[in-house]
Amino acid sequence: MTHDARRIPPGPRGHWLLGHLPERRADPLGFFVRGRERYGDVVRYRMGPFQVYQVSHPDDVKRILVDNAQNYWKTRLMQRLRPILGNGLLLSEGDFWKRQRRLAQPAFHRERMAGLATAITGLVESALQRWGPLAETGQPFDLAAELTRLTLSITGRVLFSTDLSDSSDEVGHAVAVAIEESNRRALATLPLPVSLPLPSHRRLQSAIRVLDRVVFGIIDQRRRGASRADDLLSLLMETRDADTGESMSDSQLRDEVMTLMLAGHETTANALAWTFHLLQQHPEAEERLAHEVVSVLGDRMPSLQDLPRLRYTARVFDEAMRLYPPAWIFSRTALAEDELGGYTIPKGSLVAAVPYVIHRHPALWEHPESFDPDRFLPERSGSRPRFAWLPFGGGQRLCIGNGLALMEGQLVLAMVARRYRFRPVPGHPVEPQALVTLRPRYGLRVTASRIAMPPEALGRSAVLGTKG
Repeated sequence: MTHDARRIPPGPRGHWLLGHLPERRADPLGFFVRGRERYGDVVRYRMGPFQVYQVSHPDDVKRILVDNAQNYWKTRLMQRLRPILGNGLLLSEGDFWKRQRRLAQPAFHRERMAGLATAITGLVESALQRWGPLAETGQPFDLAAELTRLTLSITGRVLFSTDLSDSSDEVGHAVAVAIEESNRRALATLPLPVSLPLPSHRRLQSAIRVLDRVVFGIIDQRRRGASRADDLLSLLMETRDADTGESMSDSQLRDEVMTLMLAGHETTANALAWTFHLLQQHPEAEERLAHEVVSVLGDRMPSLQDLPRLRYTARVFDEAMRLYPPAWIFSRTALAEDELGGYTIPKGSLVAAVPYVIHRHPALWEHPESFDPDRFLPERSGSRPRFAWLPFGGGQRLCIGNGLALMEGQLVLAMVARRYRFRPVPGHPVEPQALVTLRPRYGLRVTASRIAMPPEALGRSAVLGTKG
């Protein structure tokens, strides 16, 4: 293919050696937003030795994820997480990935979700009770940290019936270390081999040993029939390939569990943290959410069957993930030359789609910086391109746990919104930190107050014979 000036995407000038790495590291979100605003839907950068192409049009995202997905594989940057995540679904490729995806998919079918919903609501109720004294005394606390603790407890229960939420516990500490090291390695200019005896590497290796001991120990107990539980690990162990009759090996199970444990709970915690932050800024939406939850549930526990009626609750969560998508960027390597947006994408270059930017594209979203859950009403969203909203990616690599994450987020949001109202601590800064996931840099310092349950809600629950 002939390369001429018309087929090379525009882009800013960069440092002669580092390219655009300094700007990208200093302000990643602003860097990519400004790139689209100034240069359009395909922008060319140089990040050190790498050519990077940012795409922001849903048609180009669709080509990467669906139409020509076989040409776009996970980048070398993501492979830096392999010492932690192994060859799980997030990092594997090709036929091996297809086999693993086929084996894991039944564990996430909707019919499996009802029992998981019951486990989730029980853990949320425990968290709500733990926050009670904080509400009574008005003591400030970090809501983001509490939500991380909650989602970690949910992840442990759903995955292998183990509570991982105690931050003083060895396992909880190991999870925290593994996540921090994942962030550090993914963003490092030149990550060093884990085998080098550096303090951070020793901490990571110690954390991996703890997690491996726990995961392999539970797998061994299940193999020997010493324990049995209704969780995702059991489902993954029992599933067999329809073509070969084979099940996952212990090492494959370990990699999938580690991926789900580390990638799953932090993304949901961050999504919920940003949701409550936005509700604090929009009391009318907060009031409408609480009214819907009380109208639908009264004072009883929500179930999976209630979720279709909690429509505004779902829209609030969707809108929060539009403004603050936990997986704020994803990248691929072009295995062969391709064309995106009318421009040539050379073989071997990196292609980055940035949901944080796409979710703010003024051609796709009316008043994109505004918090407006009703933009997800069917009559307002029916004509929107499929890949204008992609907090879970898309195509064959769509996050396998997206249904579980949406269910968990909706259940947590409904139960918390019915019980508490949060207010920010004056003067505490709230700003996004774009690491592997998009988290509040300084946490969310809040105070909590209880919401009085309307008498009519209590009466309706009594008539229905339900209980809280």
